[in-house]
Formats: sequence, C-alpha cells, structure tokens
Amino acid sequence: MVTTGLQRTDQRITALAAGISLIIMTLASFFSYGYVHASLVVQGDASATWHNIMSSNTLFQAEIFGWVIILISDIVVAWAFYIFLKPIHNSLSLLGAWFRLIYTAILGIAILNLLLVRLLTDQADPVSISDQLQAQAMLYLEAFDSIWSIGLITFGGHLLIVGSVALKSNGIPKIISILLLIAGVGYILVHFGKVFLPQYDGVVTVLNYVFTVPMIAGELGFGLWLLIRGGKVSVTARSS
Repeated sequence: MVTTGLQRTDQRITALAAGISLIIMTLASFFSYGYVHASLVVQGDASATWHNIMSSNTLFQAEIFGWVIILISDIVVAWAFYIFLKPIHNSLSLLGAWFRLIYTAILGIAILNLLLVRLLTDQADPVSISDQLQAQAMLYLEAFDSIWSIGLITFGGHLLIVGSVALKSNGIPKIISILLLIAGVGYILVHFGKVFLPQYDGVVTVLNYVFTVPMIAGELGFGLWLLIRGGKVSVTARSS
C-alpha cells in the first residue's frame, strides 16, 4: 500500500490530536479523581464527605469541570484513534471507536450524579443539615463510582480492540500493543469485580495493584508515541 504525502499529513494531525487529548485527559484525571475526589469523599462516612464538599465547594466544582474536560477529550480520542488506525483494519477501528463513545456516554451519566450533589449542597441550609440530605449526597457519589466502573468495563473492551489493531501494525511498537491488551484485561477484571462481585473486595484490590502499571502505561504510552512518532512512520497492516 502506497502512502501519499497528504495521507501522511492527515495521519500526523490525528496522531497529534489523539496524543494531546490523552495527555490533557490524564492530567485532568489526576486532578479530578486522584486529588479532589480522593480528598473530599470519605468512603462510608456521609457526614465527613458532606462537610468536606461544603467547605471546599469551589474545589468540588473544579472537579466537575475536570470531568467535563475528560469527557470532551474522550470524544476527540475516539475520532482520532479511528482515523489513525483505519489503514490497519477499518472494521475493528470503527468498532473500537464505538466502544469508546459508549464508554463516554456512560461517563456522562456518571457525571450527572456529581452535578446532583452540587445542587444539593447549593440548596442546603448551612445551619440545619439533615442526615437524610447527607445520605442522599453520599448515594449520588456512590452511584457515580458504580456507573463509571460499568463504563470502564466497556473502556477495557475498547483497549482490547485498539491493542489488537495496533498489534497488526508494522509501525506501532509491539510493547505498546501488548500493554494496551493487558490494560484492557485489567480494566475489565477490576471493574467487573467492583460492580458485580463486591464480596471479593480483597481479590479486586490485588488485581488493581497487579494491573495498575499497565492500565496507566498502556494508553498513556500510546499517547506519547503518537505525539512523537505517530504519522511519521507507516502504520499499515503487516504483510502476511
């Protein structure tokens, strides 16, 4: 297959779009979930969580804004991955894009729960706060985690497809393709366990530790490769 200069330029543009979006998404995720959500939400303690959010309302709003950035970035990545991987395998690339868009839609539903928590805190009377209101806010936060976990199962399927397509390429490093496949398996196992097998919390925790590195390094590594090399080398399918 001959790659024209125009095709190579298009590949480079989509590679940059995917790589930049993945970097932005990673930074927003570290801020929104790794920093803000982890510091404000106290698992199993509705009262402490409520007071944390009430005393850091601006920070909580910044978390929600970060999730919106992640949502938009995911849509860009879904498009860019499809365009970039299409020369390798059109059908699988399209399927992978749909899996990511489905994940993005589920993430959007999860984010709505954070907006409901914000509405509760905005309308609450700071003098008299009922236990029922705190419990309701905690329920929305738990719903956010559960719905997002369901989405991440779909996201794992997306990574499996992207890793499979990347593995067929003659230009994408095999280590990146393998990390994407391992990350896909990790997301599916960990979040399936969190949602459907909560009684095996210890096993899920171990799986999370085992797959943490590939889950971070898989897509982020692909994003860095896209920034540096994507579109500069041919990514057509390997010859039989």
